[in-house]
Amino acid sequence: MSFQADLEKLLGLKTVSYKYNLSKTELFHEAIANDKGRVTKGGPDNAQKAFPTVLGDKGPLVYYTDPDCTGRRTKDTFAVAWPEVENEIWFKADLGKYDPVKYEGLIKRLAQHLNDKNATLYVKDVFMGSDPDFAVPYRFVGEYATHASFVDNMFPKDLVGVSDVEARRWTMLNVPSYVCEPERDGSRSEVAVIIDVRNKLCIVAGRADYCGVNKKTIFTVGNYLLPKQGRLSMHCSANVGEKGDGAILFGLSGTGKTTLSADASRKLIGDDETIWSDNGLCNLEGGCYAKLINLDKAAEPVIAEAMSKVGCIIENVPPLPGKTMPECHPDELDLNDDSIAENTRLSYPLSVVPNTMPNGRGPHPETIVLLTADAYGVLPPISILEPKDVMYHFVSGFTARVAGTEVGVTEPQPTFSACFGGPFMAHKPNVYAELLAKKMQERKARCILLNTGWSGGKYGVGKRMSLKVTRALLKAALDGELDGVETETQPILNLKMPKSCPGVDSAILNPRNTWADKDAYDATATTLRDAFRKNFETKGFKAFGIEERI
Repeated sequence: MSFQADLEKLLGLKTVSYKYNLSKTELFHEAIANDKGRVTKGGPDNAQKAFPTVLGDKGPLVYYTDPDCTGRRTKDTFAVAWPEVENEIWFKADLGKYDPVKYEGLIKRLAQHLNDKNATLYVKDVFMGSDPDFAVPYRFVGEYATHASFVDNMFPKDLVGVSDVEARRWTMLNVPSYVCEPERDGSRSEVAVIIDVRNKLCIVAGRADYCGVNKKTIFTVGNYLLPKQGRLSMHCSANVGEKGDGAILFGLSGTGKTTLSADASRKLIGDDETIWSDNGLCNLEGGCYAKLINLDKAAEPVIAEAMSKVGCIIENVPPLPGKTMPECHPDELDLNDDSIAENTRLSYPLSVVPNTMPNGRGPHPETIVLLTADAYGVLPPISILEPKDVMYHFVSGFTARVAGTEVGVTEPQPTFSACFGGPFMAHKPNVYAELLAKKMQERKARCILLNTGWSGGKYGVGKRMSLKVTRALLKAALDGELDGVETETQPILNLKMPKSCPGVDSAILNPRNTWADKDAYDATATTLRDAFRKNFETKGFKAFGIEERI
């Protein structure tokens, strides 16, 4: 069956036209000419959304999202509550239940909407996962050429040896021009992002046109499918050292997954989504999606250099004052400018990264790193975790938001996201925690908690850990130089801290030493401890067999 006939049968698309598997150069020009939508509050729905730089098609594409969608719309993300999966999926605030009857009506209206306008749709056939033993065929179908180009960047293509491709294929239909009506369509707002397990479908209806929706939605699908096969899907980066030692780095946005995994002395597997199977580690993607805001180009040269590469996509970075984007060179752009969005991004394929693992695959990890950016300034720069500690901190998934990044946030606020990626976890946290514990035990992997946040005081008082110090701490852990080192325990947070580390001033390893006001440190540490305890109780982790460790 042709892909056109397949899409007609699956979705009812009859009078649309398709542009199938176009090259990156073709998509570049299609995006500039045809991607239209809203880019400013109250602006028109037919504004140009994609632009070249002065490099033209020999450089990146610059893309602007709808102003109401500069990140994932988590409250508008759902899974269809079919009877066969209703008790299996972890429904929650950021993965709600969608009524099956309303959903079936919505699908028909989406098809009618596209048929009536004789829409042109861009199609990209890729895979979720680089290991042919379990890679999931993924077909993107959408109105924006930019999104098709993003998918081309972010996922493996042309994998050999994948079985039952047609039977196992998942399809995403992305329709930014549709406007949902909650009463009619069953949505919460004018936008709905919906996962349909029964029909292997992902639907993006409405102005959820942030590029990341096209990867995080299918990643949630992987988090449903792969653990059922005994494969651990993880929101983490991964790389391999010169001695063949693998490492995985878990972390929420802004904690350093991409930055710390892009190490010139280690080969990158991937920066965000990884599978740990019996075959070892495997990248779920074929590219990276790095945050650009406040990027230090000297400290992060791989990301900085990718900004000028052919086929890369810069998202929501404004042009220089007094210039249009076609007059700007990517190297000149002000990455501190958050006037459009704080969540500015860069999508680039792994092919532009100088030091990567062939085929996005690597060995089993010897080191597991849990990253956190503690804006309270009380967590140690590095802590050595025992297996029970790992389970506790893994399901907690702590980092902190800081003042200034969100309206109303004036003090550090704890953020807990189970498994360091709660919105994307389709099963309850214990499913992933038990798989992690099993694989750690089998491989005798070490684990550390690495704090990339603040020292010497909370945000606004202390200073953020320097990248140089963080890299030295990480290198020591990866090289095994902290194995068996003398430690002391932070009594309030019950964390085991090394007393020394090569290349690092031992005075900073106990965070209390870095605070001028020791009583203030103790009080702040107690506040964070209580937040951990409240989260543990609220989420009901004890019922999952997780031991409370703080």
